[in-house]
Amino acid sequence: MMNITLYTVGKIKEPFYRQAVDEYSKRLGRYCRLHIVEVADEKTPDQAGQKLTAQIKDREGERLLARFREGGFLIALAIDGKKMDSVAFSEQISALALHGRSEIGFVIGGSLGLSDAVLKRADMSVSFSDMTFPHQLMRVILLEQIYRAFRIISNEPYHK
Repeated sequence: MMNITLYTVGKIKEPFYRQAVDEYSKRLGRYCRLHIVEVADEKTPDQAGQKLTAQIKDREGERLLARFREGGFLIALAIDGKKMDSVAFSEQISALALHGRSEIGFVIGGSLGLSDAVLKRADMSVSFSDMTFPHQLMRVILLEQIYRAFRIISNEPYHK
């Protein structure tokens, strides 16, 4: 069974996001072993300058880098990453499994995004949209798409 790990900055604070994460985590139990690794986020003042923004992303990035599993295939969620539809996303996951990759990690940055070091470490970057989403909501969207991918891979019906 494949291992999927979500590496995320910050905790889910809103109960409705937590409920959605719990629901998709439960559904995914049929298809994979899901792990969620949360690292602390930094306090970001409003009007943070470019230098402070880079420092915050670097500190969060160091925490993420320390938690990545060795040998796993790492996919960063980044606004300038590769765009694909749900079928292509499922094909990507299936292809990784066929090539013996049983560890896939997805990394979601904090409110400022991911550090350059994390983006360099990633094996691939994926963008779900040109829009910006709150990182808590992005976790729900990512889990839904992973669930959808496994349903597609298993030739099971899924709402289109």
